[in-house]
Amino acid sequence: MSTPQPPMPQTAPEWQAAPGSPYPAYTSPIPVVRTHLGHAVASEWTKIRSVRSTMWTLGVFVLLVVGIGLLAGMVVANSSSEMSGENALSLGFYGLLLGSMCIITLGVLTTASEYGTGMIRTTMTACPSRGRVLAAKAVVFFLVAFVVTLVSASLVAFLHVAMLEGNGADEPTGGEWLKATVGVALYIALLGLLSLAVGSMIRHSAGAITLMIGALLAPLVIALFMFSSSLEGVRQALFEYSIPNQLAIFYANSLSDSGPSGWDPLWILLGVTAVALGCAFALLEKRDV
Repeated sequence: MSTPQPPMPQTAPEWQAAPGSPYPAYTSPIPVVRTHLGHAVASEWTKIRSVRSTMWTLGVFVLLVVGIGLLAGMVVANSSSEMSGENALSLGFYGLLLGSMCIITLGVLTTASEYGTGMIRTTMTACPSRGRVLAAKAVVFFLVAFVVTLVSASLVAFLHVAMLEGNGADEPTGGEWLKATVGVALYIALLGLLSLAVGSMIRHSAGAITLMIGALLAPLVIALFMFSSSLEGVRQALFEYSIPNQLAIFYANSLSDSGPSGWDPLWILLGVTAVALGCAFALLEKRDV
């Protein structure tokens, strides 16, 4: 018959202090890292490259810019007309004008779509600093739009110069190359950034896209139907400051003999975008998500 063993003394766990003694400090095994803008940028980069809308809008953008650019170049190259005194780079305008609608759409969706799905609550829970979230979205979107536009515009520019070499087109200068590649890329990226700010303020994808496409096309269309001489000043201003004309200035192909020139369209849009982003930041801090 076995002898019963005496009960083992009950010892307190290591995390439990003895009666009357202070509790030891708890150290989490999970490293705690102070978050910063870089973490928010990494999160937004993961979002923008993983959603299907990015691939669709940027894919259509590249197709329009390169496809219409090549088509315009082939038509001119195969025609009997000479481009004496004209810049071969100017033909890239047509594809970029239509492609800008894709960048506008993507800019709006980058912010407004999260309000439609309710995902914005998760985003703000993960990063309570609302200004940091909007800044990260702006940085990621601007860089993506700039790089895609720069590559597409540069490809079309090189192809046009090669295709129209025998049609009497002038050899582009260094300044013309810079404006037709880097200049238009910055302008289109800023236009998309303006759309991002409008999407953040309106919080409705369809409404913001409609508003931005209206801002793109409406001034020029309205000016075309202003026949009254008393409205000549308004008509001229709409022509000069419409987005299509501002974009054409980068190709030295302005619709008006007066108004902005050179790099002026970029500074104008930069100012408008800065004001819109400032309003978006202010409203984001005041309203509920």
